[in-house]
Amino acid sequence: MRYRFVFCDVFTDRLFGGNPLAVLPDARGLSSRRMQQIAREFNFSESTFVLPAEAGHTRRVRIFTPTKEIPFAGHPNVGTAFVLTATGELGDPGDSFEVTFEEEGGLVPVAISKRDGGAIACELTAPEPLTLGAPLPVVEVAAALSLRPQDVETRAHPPRTASVGLPFVTAQLVDRGALERARSHVGALEALAARGVTTDILFYVRCEKGRDEFDVRARMFAPLDGVPEDPATGSANAALSALLASLDPKPDGELRYRIAQGVEMGRPSVLEARVEKKGLVVTATRIGGTSVLVGEGWIEVPED
Repeated sequence: MRYRFVFCDVFTDRLFGGNPLAVLPDARGLSSRRMQQIAREFNFSESTFVLPAEAGHTRRVRIFTPTKEIPFAGHPNVGTAFVLTATGELGDPGDSFEVTFEEEGGLVPVAISKRDGGAIACELTAPEPLTLGAPLPVVEVAAALSLRPQDVETRAHPPRTASVGLPFVTAQLVDRGALERARSHVGALEALAARGVTTDILFYVRCEKGRDEFDVRARMFAPLDGVPEDPATGSANAALSALLASLDPKPDGELRYRIAQGVEMGRPSVLEARVEKKGLVVTATRIGGTSVLVGEGWIEVPED
């Protein structure tokens, strides 16, 4: 059987930036095994498979890395909403509208708008509230990044897992030099995995206001999941933004974060996060950006 696929770059306004994504707009008839094989064949950090809705919403979406299915992720939702809009799969719903994807991790609303010049921006709302894990040893997290313990900044928060739908170890570094020097260390990551800790690590630096166009610069390693480095990780940066907002003394209102990722690997990405707080509690986390179409084609899949 032949299945159409569309490639796009997510969290960018130009080709060959951002995070590549493969989308199959109509995956009816594919088994889970075939979806996993296709995701491995494309070998992007994620591929998505779009199916008819089962609970009355816009579409059902399944997300696969090269090695496994995951319940939720950021750039696959943003990119899938973009592809379905840009290719006319959703008809012509107007300049501003919302879709809801049914996923293993829950319902994921995505707000879609058209910006000046025709760019399509998509912003998802994370499906879960912020949850935090116990502090992790600085020495172990630094080793996983091939850094020294003194390269890890702990005054704001210790290294720990954070999640708004998908968990990531989140660690702040002391400066951009440490961010650029970091390299994944598989042995140290395997040691974390042996203790039951996720080995997907988002690490970042805070930028000085007035001296950088971004609020945060980040990188993400997940080599044990088949992703040596990810150029734009929406779910991880959504969790980070919720964590940062939870630490902010502002008790109510909205906090915004403009995040750069992928710079060190030559695929610069821009992620825009918004976090709402009420009574010092994070009540909603949103992350989005623009995407561009790269190409499309057909893949031949044997029947099961």
